[in-house]
Order: sequence, then C-alpha cells, then structure tokens
Amino acid sequence: MADRLIEAELRRAVSAVQAADALLITAGAGMGVESGLPDFRSSPGAWQDYPALAHLKLQYEQLATPRWFAQDPALAWGFYWHKLQRYRRATPHAGFDLLRGWAEAKPHGYFVFTSNVDGHFQKAGFDPERVVECHGSLHHLQCTMRCTDSLWSAEELALVIDETTWRTLPPLPSCPICGGLARPNVLLFDDDGWVHDRSEAQAARLDRWLVQGQEDSARLVIIECGAGVIVPSVRRYSERLVAQGATLIRINPQDCQVPRQQIALRMGALEALQTMNLLVNQSNETN
Repeated sequence: MADRLIEAELRRAVSAVQAADALLITAGAGMGVESGLPDFRSSPGAWQDYPALAHLKLQYEQLATPRWFAQDPALAWGFYWHKLQRYRRATPHAGFDLLRGWAEAKPHGYFVFTSNVDGHFQKAGFDPERVVECHGSLHHLQCTMRCTDSLWSAEELALVIDETTWRTLPPLPSCPICGGLARPNVLLFDDDGWVHDRSEAQAARLDRWLVQGQEDSARLVIIECGAGVIVPSVRRYSERLVAQGATLIRINPQDCQVPRQQIALRMGALEALQTMNLLVNQSNETN
C-alpha cells in the first residue's frame, strides 16, 4: 500500500511539473546531503566531519554565532574555513542538473530560493541572477566591525588550520578597508551584524518575477527539497506561495507534512528527482 501511495504522489508531482509555466525551486540543508555535505541539524555525522564540535562539546547552533568571532576568532574561522573547503570540493549531485533542465524549459522560467550557503546552485549552472540565498553565502565576506556594508569575494581566501586545536593560524581574514576582522556573509544564530543587502537584492528580483508571473497567469509549481522544520525559513516561504495559489511538491525523507491537497514525497532529494525524471521520460515515450 505504501509503495502505491508513493507512486501515486510521484505521478502527481510529474503531472504538476509538466503542466507548470514556471518553477520555483526551494531548498534547505537536505538538498546537499547526497552531494556529501552534512546536515548539521539532523545528522550525527556532523560531529565526525567537524571535530571542533565534539572536542569542545558544542552543538552546531552554539558554535554558529557571532560571539565566537569576538571571543575566539581563530576557532570561528577554523570552523568556517573547513566548511568552505568542503563546499569548494563537493560536486552538486545529479538532481541539480535534472531540476535545471526542467526549469530552463518553462516558458516563464524559474527561480531558486535556498537557505543553503554553499553556492551549489550556481556551481551546478543555475543563473546567479535567479538564485536567492536567504541566509547569505559562505563565498562572500563582510567586516565584523561594519565599517562598510560592502562585501567581497572569498574566492582568493586561503587559510591554514592547526589540526590539533581546530584554530586558524594567523593571519586571519581582514577587512580591506579598516583592517579589522572579516567574517563570512552568512546569517548566524542570534546575529544582528549580518549584512543582508545582497540577499535582499536577490529577493527583490524574485518578487518582481513572481509579480510578473501573476500578471501573466503563469501556473507556478514549487519543488521543495530537503527543507527542515527547525529553521523553517524555506518551508514557510513555500507555504506562503501555496496560499497564493502555487502548487507545492515537498521532498523530504522525514518532515514531509504538507498543506491540504499538496504533494508529499517522503524521499531523499536525489532519489525523488531521478524517479520523477524516469517517469517524465516514460511519459514522453508514450506520447
């Protein structure tokens, strides 16, 4: 019975994608798991991947706060440098390409709304002008002192970590204007110093696209991948648009509850997307 229910939901999802005029791809941390990236809030592997967490007996939420850049900046940068290296080395899984292929074929195009700071949608070939990173990006830096709200790229950043202490060896990243300590341009927990101008500009482009779609009566379908409930930014955004008439396909192996009549796929992102693609191909061959 369960398999038949899943198959029925998969076919509903495929029909919705095929009928869509526009796709909005929304994604949380679960989207990156099959690219080899840890989901800090639900995966015990995070402690193995980041020994600093286990050594200091800190949970992710305790370390991912601005106070460490003031209290122990070498440790803070040790943690975020390791994360950045992981993001740089990882290859986006095949599901990204499937999504991009569907999205680029839509007459009204697509947008991406993600809480992930890994830059993997851009790495997978999505148009950077069509990606909203609502929590910022680890690939951009800002000044901790807010001497400026300007950001700069982390592309040339290269640090060295003491593997025994998980602290960054000097020199630490600095602001090119005032020489003060730099930090990643990502929204941390209890963070009132995040420079959000870049993310707000991205969101403004998405808002304009949504308005144009409404004016053109475009049928909007949301494919949400791996968005959890602990930090519900992505889920809330998806559901806000459902209330305005969009169709939601929620892909999540655990937290898969959906508003009434929406589509729930209790699967990992890659498996769900590949299965949907198989069904799309079968449908095309039949037609």
